[in-house]
Amino acid sequence: MGEKPTTGASEFTELAQRVRQSGLMRRRYGYYWSKLIGAPIALGGCLVAFVFIGDTWWQLFTAAVLAIVFTQIAFLGHDAAHRQIFASGRWNDWICLILGDLLVGMSYGWWQHKHTRHHANPNKLGSDPDLELPVITVTGERSRWLAGPLGRWIRAHQGLFFFPLLLLEGVSLHASGLRRIVGRQHLDRRWVEIGFMGVRLVGFTTLVFLVLSPGIAFVFLVVQLGIFGFYMGVSFAPNHKGMPVVPRDRTLDFLRRQVMMSRNIRGSRFLDVAMGGLNYQIEHHLFPSMPRPHLRRAAPLIAAYCDEHAVPYTQTGLFASYTIVVRYINRVGLGERDVFTCPLIDQRQFVSSGSAERTGDGLG
Repeated sequence: MGEKPTTGASEFTELAQRVRQSGLMRRRYGYYWSKLIGAPIALGGCLVAFVFIGDTWWQLFTAAVLAIVFTQIAFLGHDAAHRQIFASGRWNDWICLILGDLLVGMSYGWWQHKHTRHHANPNKLGSDPDLELPVITVTGERSRWLAGPLGRWIRAHQGLFFFPLLLLEGVSLHASGLRRIVGRQHLDRRWVEIGFMGVRLVGFTTLVFLVLSPGIAFVFLVVQLGIFGFYMGVSFAPNHKGMPVVPRDRTLDFLRRQVMMSRNIRGSRFLDVAMGGLNYQIEHHLFPSMPRPHLRRAAPLIAAYCDEHAVPYTQTGLFASYTIVVRYINRVGLGERDVFTCPLIDQRQFVSSGSAERTGDGLG
């Protein structure tokens, strides 16, 4: 007599129980306090060095270092936004405001609204705001945004422009946040965000022009914003681009919705630090409040569970993921009808191929 098949909800409940029993949801206060103390010290050290070095083109190296520090602080703010640091939601919110608005210059309220929608429906048409890029088109619905011979050539080669355009992502992140805090949309702690972002953006820019001559100051800001945006972009780009896109009318259970639309990036602990834990995108989407240092331990447990339940679990190398992203974006630009595959069809193909492999292994 066969076992009654479990539903998607009960499958995730079972996985969640295994994860909790393994202690992977336990908070890591020592880890995070060291980062919360270290981040402003690192930033302060960079600013002191900036003033000490003075008016010289060597400051472009300082700009690059600052871009890296700002990105790492943004990763820490991302952890706080997902309630990974403290049990108190209020504490996490204020950490986000300090790290995001005051230190980095990004609006926490704007980012939270956008990112919450993404987590709820990753890669779903009409629901995931990360599919609505302003220049590069990543969905078939927007694949005809340029007309004429030149437009067709740009669409067909838009993957070539993806990474260069990431150099503008830093400006876009700051601008999007500013539009949110001065707009009419609801925003908690609006005046706190206005004050923090005002201090950060105006104060930092003023400091740069006080220390450097106008020409060097302008190039300094271009380099800092360019590297910051590029670093942020290449950390987020491999996570979902090139994975199945969910049609508007398709509903998936939570386990499959989060696993099948996400991609993990294999690598060392150095990569874990460099990408802020975003290389464990599947684990992060399944358990957003799981502290970052537990993600590496959770990955093999979740991969094994997905294999047990025939849920495709995707992971690849970093540079291989970028190749996938570029090819995918180019295919979208060409308007290929089959560029988007239904996740349920993907799963059936996965199960069929797995069954065939198991059958083949038993022959001979």
